[in-house]
Amino acid sequence: MSTPSAPQVITFGCRLNLYESEAITKVAEQDGLTDAIIINSCAVTSEAVRQARQAARRAKRDNPDKLVIVTGCAAQTEPERFSDIPEVDFILGNDLKARSGTYRFLGNEPKVRINDIFAVREYAPHMVDGLKDRARAFVEVQNGCDHRCTFCIIPYGRGNSRSVPAGDVVAQVSRLADMGFHEVVLTGVDLTSWGADLPAQPSLGHLVSRILKMVPHLDRLRLSSIDAAEIDESLLMAFATEERLAPYLHLSLQHGDNLILKRMKRRHSREDAVNLVAKVRSHRSDVAFGADLIAGFPTETDEAFENSLSLIDELSLSYVHVFPFSARPMTPAAKMPRVEGKTIKERAARLRAHGGLALDRHLLSRVGMTMRALVERKGRARADDFTEIDFDGEADIGKPCHIKITGHAQGRALGVIVSPVYEEKACLG
Repeated sequence: MSTPSAPQVITFGCRLNLYESEAITKVAEQDGLTDAIIINSCAVTSEAVRQARQAARRAKRDNPDKLVIVTGCAAQTEPERFSDIPEVDFILGNDLKARSGTYRFLGNEPKVRINDIFAVREYAPHMVDGLKDRARAFVEVQNGCDHRCTFCIIPYGRGNSRSVPAGDVVAQVSRLADMGFHEVVLTGVDLTSWGADLPAQPSLGHLVSRILKMVPHLDRLRLSSIDAAEIDESLLMAFATEERLAPYLHLSLQHGDNLILKRMKRRHSREDAVNLVAKVRSHRSDVAFGADLIAGFPTETDEAFENSLSLIDELSLSYVHVFPFSARPMTPAAKMPRVEGKTIKERAARLRAHGGLALDRHLLSRVGMTMRALVERKGRARADDFTEIDFDGEADIGKPCHIKITGHAQGRALGVIVSPVYEEKACLG
């Protein structure tokens, strides 16, 4: 007789989903779930939903004796699209997927268990020991979003913004640092809204400063994607005064044209983005910037698109993440006049190509530098400013070291470990 296997989790979408998949695995194992495949889905694009549906069918076809469970944002927002798939056994809402006890009574519950996500008010942090096979740890400090950008379905998948109390965050970061993680990443759906629902409404900048003060043995703290409209003075001062805060900001910009930004219902203008980047750089010159940009938003003219293209150079971005517009159900943008699909594809390709040139410029500017980087796997590291490095030499995975940059190729810097083997005192920045 074969021994029941532990549940397998297949993840789509963002880093937050990756983190939550670790929590799902932990809870499912504690609940005694075996011989199951759990698909943690994403709803950001129609393609992401299609991939999750395809994965569900394949999972049952390849493993006919295992339960197939679908959860995540797509399950929350479009449960009917998964309930129609015969290969899917259960569909769980986002508020249930990492809740203790969820997987204990499967079979005694209906196939579809979807609650009103906007009724969720409390937010308990998921305590996981970091992502498997990853050099850095992630801490989810916030979930949901109170804003209603016209293209975005995520609030319908995750509900309104909820914050993890600062004390719980500090305790989790301290625990991860004690375990030997040299870098911790703060993540959330709308990270810069952290604290707005807590007593006294503390800001993300205050949380960052508190972590760095209370966890002095943490080498580096990194922020995931943030909203350009919500960076406060305390966060700016943290960048200016604290070297342990990684010098990289990934901005949720979405576009470079003011009229399109208004139609997206974004809360910043092009000028706001330009001024913010200049302000951050005035506090700390070594900060690199990345940005999300959407190609082909409804009503986007050639001129509006060129404004997005030119923003890459005006902000001296190092990294550009391009999303071809994808109409999502329940969003106002889905009802707006569409840009032709062929045009969307062409504009996305041009944005990516321009982003590639920007990355090349960034990498060229690093040649000759000795950079502190965290080793992610054999021969590959990530610098504090998010520069990806292929290196020669020996170093322990998950440890920071100094690497001399000698060149660049295929979107990565090339370098050599300055000291042949990681040493605790010698290699820390």
